[in-house]
Amino acid sequence: MGFLTRMNEKGIRARAVVAASAVAVVATVWGVATAVESGHEPAQQNVSGQEPETPGQAGGQQQPARIPEGIAHASESGGNAVNMTIDDGPDPRWTPKVLDVLKKYDVKATFCMIGPQAKAHPDLVKNVVAAGHRLCDHTMDHDTSMDKKPVAYQEQQILDAKRLIEEAAGGGAKVEYYRAPGGAFTPDSRRIAAAHGMRPLGWNVDTKDFGKPGTAAIVDAVKREIGNGPTVLFHDGGGNRAQTVDALDQVLAWLKEQGRPTGFPVRTAPDTPEAPEAPARS
Repeated sequence: MGFLTRMNEKGIRARAVVAASAVAVVATVWGVATAVESGHEPAQQNVSGQEPETPGQAGGQQQPARIPEGIAHASESGGNAVNMTIDDGPDPRWTPKVLDVLKKYDVKATFCMIGPQAKAHPDLVKNVVAAGHRLCDHTMDHDTSMDKKPVAYQEQQILDAKRLIEEAAGGGAKVEYYRAPGGAFTPDSRRIAAAHGMRPLGWNVDTKDFGKPGTAAIVDAVKREIGNGPTVLFHDGGGNRAQTVDALDQVLAWLKEQGRPTGFPVRTAPDTPEAPEAPARS
């Protein structure tokens, strides 16, 4: 092959490379322009090999608000709202009466239930949920010394009760709070509860209704202590609650006269200061 022939072949190959490069550039420009016109930005390089996450999301799903481990006392409704909390049920005799009083005043409450009680009376748990009230985990055995027990025991008491209450409620209802028996919270029990979507729940007003001091004494306790904070402790389980039912009626009438609204305890907002609960059966 002659010298001139080889030179011509090299020139042809060079022109082909230039032409191919020009076509690639035009194609790239056209692709970007098309993406912009269609309202889509060109994909950005991601060295991790994973899709970039949208702010506030993980895996493309909105993350729920974190449940604090601090003990809640304040009301979601703020201001001078009062939180009514009902412990130790459900009870087939007294829970329906408590529900009737709450309905009479159009008040929503938080029911802190014992796991086996919920399992034994699923109809009552469903009635509580259907009426718009919230559920709270009050452990399996109401062991007021559980703060002195191993972490594994605390976890079992809390999570087994949560499961039984939610199974009794059905319909995807969730337990939203955890209240330690007698206020026997520990850092571990609060951590366990919060990790499973339950806000540790305290109280500010102990009505002492569990000891049956008389209807008037229960009502007076609320009026005397309501300045301590908004969360009031009553009971629908653990024995004869006739005084509680009568006192609850009078307290709700008094709150209405005072122009005090009612609400639910905070779940995701900080709640300070966190006043310690007085020793009591709850």
